Amino acid sequence: MERMIAYCGLVCTKCPAYIATQKDDREALEKLAAKWQEELNTPLTAEGCMCDGCLATTGQRISYCSECKIRACAIEKQVENCAYCADYSCGKLEKWFGTVPEAKTTLEGIRKNL
Repeated sequence: MERMIAYCGLVCTKCPAYIATQKDDREALEKLAAKWQEELNTPLTAEGCMCDGCLATTGQRISYCSECKIRACAIEKQVENCAYCADYSCGKLEKWFGTVPEAKTTLEGIRKNL
């Protein structure tokens, strides 16, 4: 499977939601929804966890994608991911990197090769 990197630097193809969706593993999605619901203190269902990847133009995406400001910005700017953005690293990303430092590592690695 080819590696898919989300706009924000997450590696979609390593995400448990993506993996469970691709395997059509309902039990894994239900467990993941329960885990994330507890961790994030937000209502979430197995359906809300189904995802074909942030970059997919068709298919399913985690319910949060519809409100993700990083994703919306990257789509508007028509960049492959935020590493390719002229405004890298913006305030949206810096806040995100504080929560998910591995996303910054991924994007920084891409930027080094541009």
